[in-house]
Amino acid sequence: MSALIPFSSKAQFDEGRLMQVLVAPIVSEKATQIAEKSNTVTFKVLQDATKHEIKAAVQLMFKVEVKSVAVLNTKGKTKRFGKSVGRRDNVRKAYVTLQAGQELNIGGEAA
Repeated sequence: MSALIPFSSKAQFDEGRLMQVLVAPIVSEKATQIAEKSNTVTFKVLQDATKHEIKAAVQLMFKVEVKSVAVLNTKGKTKRFGKSVGRRDNVRKAYVTLQAGQELNIGGEAA
């Protein structure tokens, strides 16, 4: 029987890699509603990013405590431009829930 090793927030990750994991914040109507309702921030992340890497990247870059991370893969839509057919990129989204009392302001507007 193998013993499970608990995840430590101090796990060894390459800091250069962590700086690249978060591609962009997702600012949409749905993301704003989720942020107000459940203290969750939404990011577009690298396709091969893990939940532990995402958590470590958010904690490193924004100096906040992360409660949980949920990841969603979205397939790119097929789009048509006249005769030619194109395809949007696949997107991996991360819903990062912050600990109670923590706040992350991505919009940049003054409070």
